[in-house]
Amino acid sequence: MLPDIVARLVARSRRLPLFAFRVPAGFPSPAQDHLEREISLDEVLQVRAPHTYLVRAGGDSMIRAGIHDGDLMVVDRSREAEPGDIVIAAVNGEPTVKRLAKEGGQVILRAENPKYPPRYILEGDELLVWGVVRYSVRCHDHD
Repeated sequence: MLPDIVARLVARSRRLPLFAFRVPAGFPSPAQDHLEREISLDEVLQVRAPHTYLVRAGGDSMIRAGIHDGDLMVVDRSREAEPGDIVIAAVNGEPTVKRLAKEGGQVILRAENPKYPPRYILEGDELLVWGVVRYSVRCHDHD
């Protein structure tokens, strides 16, 4: 089912204009008003169908990684998870997003918020990694 959903999303991909200037976030500078080219969000977000899917973050455990409650995460199932990667995983059937770590052969899922303790994967635990988070997307509307 998930690959079908991803394939439908990719089939509907649109190309958007990319302007050849950066918008100043500090002191403004004169604007250039020409279009560099059109790009696809698939290119920007490195969408590789059917291996890429979106999932919404819930909670504040990953805020220091820049992932906030409600953000969309772009997840790549084809990428092998390595220590340091942010992963979508299930521990004993419970889904989570955490940073993957290993210490002396011990697998650990770490939050990016000091309010939350690390989750050590113990003997008998079932860990399934569902993909590596490549990007997160945040809506800045305040409605």
